[in-house]
Amino acid sequence: MAIFSIVIVAIYSTWTLILRASQVTQDTAARAQRQRIALRTIEDSLTCVQSFQASMKYYGFIVQNGDQPILSYTARLPDVFPRNGKFGGFNLRRLMFTVEPGPGSEKDLMLRQTPVLMDMDPDEQQTPLVLARDVKKFTVECWDINKMDWVDEWDNTNTIPKLVRISLVFGGDANAGNGGAELAVTRIIAIPSVTLPSAVQIGH
Repeated sequence: MAIFSIVIVAIYSTWTLILRASQVTQDTAARAQRQRIALRTIEDSLTCVQSFQASMKYYGFIVQNGDQPILSYTARLPDVFPRNGKFGGFNLRRLMFTVEPGPGSEKDLMLRQTPVLMDMDPDEQQTPLVLARDVKKFTVECWDINKMDWVDEWDNTNTIPKLVRISLVFGGDANAGNGGAELAVTRIIAIPSVTLPSAVQIGH
């Protein structure tokens, strides 16, 4: 009986370790997939930016870094863009990416959307799309052609930068066996759009 009990305990312990390892693997894969989706969402929308000089109230390109980072612009989004079905075919929408407190002490990358010329509905304001969990840092830099350098402030909100550099730092997964090491990711995105001058917009 003693030997049998030892065997049973050993089998149970091994099975528990297998289940735990499987769960950690699944959680790590889910985190990595969510991080990829967050970056892809930003990249896809930046390549679809639209801007009209005569309507800067709706088309301004806004960058704010620091403790409360904001990236906001208007884009004509593809049909596969997240939450597209919610807006009834209005693909020209203003986007706002922010980092806000999430569950516990973490901060999350949020996305809010609203069709151009419309006010943001309360549901979108209160329950934005969570693109990524546990974001330690979100930095946006724009290429200034006059300074020939990256700047973390974009004062020319009535123009679109040619290049944008997005830097995200994600919190480490303490269960992944890497000591909870943070993951830093940077993407440089070329924006093919230009701001349409007022004269062209009104047909002169």
